[in-house]
Amino acid sequence: MTGALHTGLILFSFVVVCESEPTHAGPDRVGESHGKSKLVHLTSHWAFQLANDSLAFSSADRFCRGQFTSLATLEQSEDQEGVLELLRQNGHHSPIWVRDPSKAASGAVVLSKQYMQFSALSFPKESREGFARVNMSFPTLSSVSVCVRVQWNPEWNEVSTIFSYAAPVFTNEFQLRGQVDVQGRILLALIIHGKHLPYKASFPNDGAWHHICVTWLQSSGHWAIYVDGDRKDMGSATDSSRNIYGDGIFILGQDQDSFGGNFTEPFFGNITDLNVWNMSLESRHIHALNACSPITPEVLFSWNLAYLSSHPMVKEVQVLFFCPAVHQQMELQGCRTLLGWSDQLPLFGLTDCSDPLLFICRSRRERYLKMKQMTDSQNSQPTTFMKHLMKLSNKTQAVLGQQPSGLSSLAEASALLDSSVQALEDTQQEGLQPIDMVSIIQLLSLAADVPAQPLNEVTNHSRDMVQDLSQHFISVAASVISEDNALKWQAIKEVVNGPMDVVKSIDRMVTSLSTRLMAETDHLIIHRPNIKVELQRLQEGSRGFSFCGPETEKHTKLDCISVPHQKIQDLHNNGFLQLTLVNTWYGSLWPLFNPEENITMVPTVTDGSQRYLGTVLGSSVISTTVMGDNQPVSTAVRFQLQHRVQNPTGTVYDPVCAFWDFDLTPEAGGWWNTKGCDVVSKHYGYTVCSCNHTTNFALLLQVYEAQRSPENEKALQVLTFIGCGVSLCGLLFTFILFITVGIPKSDRTTVHKNLIVALGIAELLLMCSDWASANEAACFVVTALLHLFFMASFSWMLVEGLLLWSKVVSVNISEDRRMKLYYIIGWGLPVLIVGVTLAVSVDEYKADDHCWLNVKTDTIWAFVGPVIFVLAVNIVVLCRVVMVTVSSARRRAKMLSPSSASKMQTFDLTWAVTRPVLILLPVLGLTWLCGVLVHLSVVVAYIFIALNALQGLYIFFVYAVYNSEVRNAIKRIKEKRKALSFTNCSQPTSFLPCQRAPVTSWGRSPPTPSSPETSETSGPPSSTYTSLVIKNGSFIKESFVSFSITPASGNQVVQLTGFKPSGCYAANGVDPDTQ
Repeated sequence: MTGALHTGLILFSFVVVCESEPTHAGPDRVGESHGKSKLVHLTSHWAFQLANDSLAFSSADRFCRGQFTSLATLEQSEDQEGVLELLRQNGHHSPIWVRDPSKAASGAVVLSKQYMQFSALSFPKESREGFARVNMSFPTLSSVSVCVRVQWNPEWNEVSTIFSYAAPVFTNEFQLRGQVDVQGRILLALIIHGKHLPYKASFPNDGAWHHICVTWLQSSGHWAIYVDGDRKDMGSATDSSRNIYGDGIFILGQDQDSFGGNFTEPFFGNITDLNVWNMSLESRHIHALNACSPITPEVLFSWNLAYLSSHPMVKEVQVLFFCPAVHQQMELQGCRTLLGWSDQLPLFGLTDCSDPLLFICRSRRERYLKMKQMTDSQNSQPTTFMKHLMKLSNKTQAVLGQQPSGLSSLAEASALLDSSVQALEDTQQEGLQPIDMVSIIQLLSLAADVPAQPLNEVTNHSRDMVQDLSQHFISVAASVISEDNALKWQAIKEVVNGPMDVVKSIDRMVTSLSTRLMAETDHLIIHRPNIKVELQRLQEGSRGFSFCGPETEKHTKLDCISVPHQKIQDLHNNGFLQLTLVNTWYGSLWPLFNPEENITMVPTVTDGSQRYLGTVLGSSVISTTVMGDNQPVSTAVRFQLQHRVQNPTGTVYDPVCAFWDFDLTPEAGGWWNTKGCDVVSKHYGYTVCSCNHTTNFALLLQVYEAQRSPENEKALQVLTFIGCGVSLCGLLFTFILFITVGIPKSDRTTVHKNLIVALGIAELLLMCSDWASANEAACFVVTALLHLFFMASFSWMLVEGLLLWSKVVSVNISEDRRMKLYYIIGWGLPVLIVGVTLAVSVDEYKADDHCWLNVKTDTIWAFVGPVIFVLAVNIVVLCRVVMVTVSSARRRAKMLSPSSASKMQTFDLTWAVTRPVLILLPVLGLTWLCGVLVHLSVVVAYIFIALNALQGLYIFFVYAVYNSEVRNAIKRIKEKRKALSFTNCSQPTSFLPCQRAPVTSWGRSPPTPSSPETSETSGPPSSTYTSLVIKNGSFIKESFVSFSITPASGNQVVQLTGFKPSGCYAANGVDPDTQ
């Protein structure tokens, strides 16, 4: 095999190469790779690939990730059927690696072959009283080492004491405590001579067994904490003036607030293998103990349950676990394997993670087929970049000819990256093809996983090689995520997870090599046109550090990120001696995300003022990682990012602070998340954010259609308030007129009154809703009342339509029965709707920021649904009324004379259509149809507010001012008052006593017997009278003469009375001024 072809196989050893496309959902044997065959089984959704290369668990996991797949989990029935069929047809019955979906990707390494069984003590969570006491007398100790194996209860998150030693003269003499941090790790801290040392050493809160050792030496005050064989924390800031007092009490699982009692801060979990030495053990001793190997130093106390007395709640249990090998760490339970099948169900087990086993990678069917298609094309006709790379790699053939399990050394990765950089430079004009980008992404993932040398083995040559590797790594990554490759990223989106795969590889590489990169410097910058990487070591007392992207002429505000000074100080106070910030800026990622693929998010603007169009990535990506004593530490950060996306005409953006969460939908490589991030301030062109953790950050811009400017919003609010006030006044005056003027009682006026009451109360509540929004309880009550009375308003609008229909189409229902039905519809139906809505969705009833129904849930349909029904019914009613009116107008037109028939017919038909529409619009609620079109234009919003806010005023004019019944009733009242005024103000001129007589005005109809005037005569009830009123020009202006002829006891008496409207004076010539 030639060197060129071998290089191609190295780059594509992580791609399934098929000789022909499978035509059925069965296993397909594919091309040979290093003499090892692979099998593929396709199901309806997934592709399962069995690699016949037996690898350790970690190598198998990297192999699958290099193919943009993952180890099979067998959680779904389709997965189980696919894997079972693949193994059955291949005749494979040995265990294979599978992934445990309940755990994150494991960095598992070698386990020793030694199984160990221990008698352990279980401290249950059901009781806080559990403890165990060591029954021996301890001497005075000038040095001490304590080792113990601990299995922490993952459900316990409070401070716990693993062991405490108290002397008669001093209780907090020597103690080991633990607590869970925000990242889910167990942090450990020592108390020596009462001094509490910082929580720093840690292990994952994974429910696994962990080996913990603590050492202390009085002569130097030096102390150390080891976890699983590695030193996690150390220092010398202890009181070295005295030894640890003797004759003390050693307690497991409790803190001693007094000598041997007052237990607090209990431990929950399992403890075993406690050993105590009266010396400070060396690191080599700790490694041997971690590997379950015996050591020569004589032990002061060795684990033996016979020498322990415990609380009744503490139980003895037997545990079996692996012991890790020297100089290596891993989860002690081992790695998950598929052992076999029972009744078509998988049987799982745990196996030494270093054992070489077969494994199965799972990917989406479409991804596998697309990868196969691209691979076949590359094999038949290599691209220009691939040809140059194969040519350049001839001089490094010895390095490239390795097994497909990955790159085994930094030298191999550096050589391959160097060749890739040269090939990229040689083919700069031709550019990369999509399949080239897939190969480079795989190469970057492999190079990021190369194990680094131990720091004590680093030489000048290896240090230079690390520098070259990092420079070449960033150069290759920058070429792949260049903005020029945006269309090519769309071409490979079915194969790779996206550009964030490259970001993840850069993160892994830089953090892995940060110690080597910073060996001889405190500040390092790697800069490419679209990537900037900066490593900065912070000394104690530093004021923090701010990292910014490169300066540009176009943008005056830079993309920057910083860790607040107080957070840096807190890390130093927690015992971290050396802090290193790893910051990265990516300036060309946002064009690589397809703008047509909307990022699913809940809109932040929910008041209906703007129509939500979608969410896009709208900034550069910036990240920071804090390395505390070479361990990643999470802390709060603050950053500002420019808005990179230009606003198209007619749209506005609302920024949202977000980060890329690789654990969210891991099958797709992660997704955007906003948890723990908040917007600090928004500015023109950039936004300032804060997040409570470290990762890769960006701005997501929610796109809205620009409909209303702030000026329009303010104007609409003012117009709504004014319109509601005017409408409320109109409704109030209409209701008063209906009550006071004595309109004859009818079902039509009764319906009008109920509609006015419901609509008036609803508008009054609407005007007061803004004041109630400050109080949650008051706002909820106002929301329910608004719902009730607006619902009642529409119910009575429905009744108006039904009443009108009964007038147009004859309905044989009595008036009493009809009104009972109307009341049930008008008031009973709204109460029922509101009551059911509150009972079903009381927690989601009200909106978050104002007093109205929640439009984000289905609650809003409890209002919108009935309204749509009412409007639909009333539209039908209106159409029927128009048809009847037009028919009547045509009949009237036929009765006209032939000369004017055609001219009058056009006018009558037009008025026949217009008049009912104008009259019925306010009471049928049809103006609310404009609400459906409000989002189309701000002009429609103004029209909608004008029509509905002034609905009450419209009702006042149509049903009060221009209502013939109301006008006739008012006219009758005026006539009665005028008649009463005339008779009350008249006085007699004769000697006869003044008698009030009814007044009859010539030219007008005489008063009806039911009028009040007829009951106010002075004669007996049986008397008859005649009254005349004559205007006489010889009298003073506006003087009247009243003749009253009243028969009394057979004698007719004629009475003449003269009066003025301004007062009552005697007609005998007396001057009124003298009275």
